[in-house]
Amino acid sequence: MLSEFDLIAQYFNRPPRAGGQVALGVGDDCALIAPSAGTQLAISSDMLVEGRHFFPGADPRSLGHKCLAVNLSDLAAMGAKPLGFMLALALPEARPEWLAPFSEGMLALADLHQCELIGGDTTKGPLNICITIFGEVPNDGALRRDAARPGDDIWISGSLGDARLALAGYRNECMLPPATLSAAGERMHQPAPRVALGLALRGIARAAIDISDGLAGDLGHILKRSSVGATLFVDDLPAGPMLRTQERNLQHSFTLAGGDDYELCFTAPADKRDEVLAAGHAAGTAVTRVGIIEPALGLRLTDAAGAPLDLKLASFDHFATP
Repeated sequence: MLSEFDLIAQYFNRPPRAGGQVALGVGDDCALIAPSAGTQLAISSDMLVEGRHFFPGADPRSLGHKCLAVNLSDLAAMGAKPLGFMLALALPEARPEWLAPFSEGMLALADLHQCELIGGDTTKGPLNICITIFGEVPNDGALRRDAARPGDDIWISGSLGDARLALAGYRNECMLPPATLSAAGERMHQPAPRVALGLALRGIARAAIDISDGLAGDLGHILKRSSVGATLFVDDLPAGPMLRTQERNLQHSFTLAGGDDYELCFTAPADKRDEVLAAGHAAGTAVTRVGIIEPALGLRLTDAAGAPLDLKLASFDHFATP
């Protein structure tokens, strides 16, 4: 049986990357990070709990990827460059056949974004994964939720709804062909954090948020913090390729309130449209203009003809959602 320190040494202890900004990583009481001059640290933390955020028996490699991806997505929404992260891990038991693929999935994504594992904690208990991530952003350069202004365009990266479609399939809320469920499941289990796009939008976008609990609810956080309202063009929302095979009402529901997309929703001045498109091209990520920020408070939904839509939506809430 692996001890706590054997577990760390075997699966999570790596020397800091040469030339990086982590001066001291795993193995001491604290890690040491040296942010660049003229930058601020961007810090976020997310917890994934078995039975709440992922199904019991979830594939450990995909789980390792996702637990870091959701944190990288927070950095992307701030326009922050990843530096390092800490892992707090509770395990029912230390099983090498689980730990090896879990660490491989997590560290492969970390290497892709040059984000160092710099410390954390392990203990015995129900499976619970908590990551705290650190990034840097130029002083006064962060994409903040309180920065949207009337007249701004609302944009979405990538596509929405396939992750929620997969969840509906797993829960038998709808019957999906095996190929459809498998493809949608990839979006649910291995989201792609839009870090490159967040960096490319510095100086172009005003406000941003990553879509974790559903577009309508997450956009609502921008509207509240910025004291503005918005109209969304619902038929322009970029449904995922698997969701596009479903009927229109389901597309509306899952693009607006699906959750687990980890795309970026951001606002930018209307005269920056060409720059937004260029940023998306540079980052290799499609971007779609889906609405407008307005002075009147509240969120309004319209169809392709501009007619109002009365849709009953409920984004995910950890204490209100069963």
